[in-house]
Amino acid sequence: MSYPTAWLIQHKLMQAMARRDDGYLLDGIVQIDDAYLGGERRGGKVGRDSENKVSFVAAVSLDAQHHPRYVKLTPVPGFTPAAIAEWAKGHLRPGCLVISDGLSCFPGVTVADCQHQAIVVGERKPRELPELNWINTVLGNVKTSLAGAYHGFKFGKSAARYLAAVAYCFNRRFRLDRLLQRLLLAAISCPPCSEAHLRGVPENAC
Repeated sequence: MSYPTAWLIQHKLMQAMARRDDGYLLDGIVQIDDAYLGGERRGGKVGRDSENKVSFVAAVSLDAQHHPRYVKLTPVPGFTPAAIAEWAKGHLRPGCLVISDGLSCFPGVTVADCQHQAIVVGERKPRELPELNWINTVLGNVKTSLAGAYHGFKFGKSAARYLAAVAYCFNRRFRLDRLLQRLLLAAISCPPCSEAHLRGVPENAC
């Protein structure tokens, strides 16, 4: 199989994963954090403003025993109250309790009828914040997984699908015996998706 064919199949499957999980909302207690994919380019901007970085919201819901249940990893245009409010409307169930590190944009979840509790991080390290333990653990695993599989890769417009694939597997980690069957069902129910659409270019350019 050629690389372009393998790439297309992989991205169509990841698109099916993303579409399948889009219909689910996080509820209960939800830990949330801001995160980025990609590194800084030589000669480019540094820090969060780097052109090679993709900003995304990471959120994990907890059960009654405060164990992780489901995760959402969603690219956003930026970390502003308006962007977080829009994200919350599509990914959180009204009434849930959102716990964040106190970043100024996260109170935006209240627009979606969610409660918000800020844990101010200050100079403390992640391991010193038990209230945010699971979201920090999930983020560490996500970045390690992607970095280990895609060395030096530039995610760009495909970031949402790569993140969706990680979230899809995490959300079904306790039913691995049915993972392929459920993926097949997700692929069958997903509408046709052209290569041009997946690459984010005009249809007549491919």
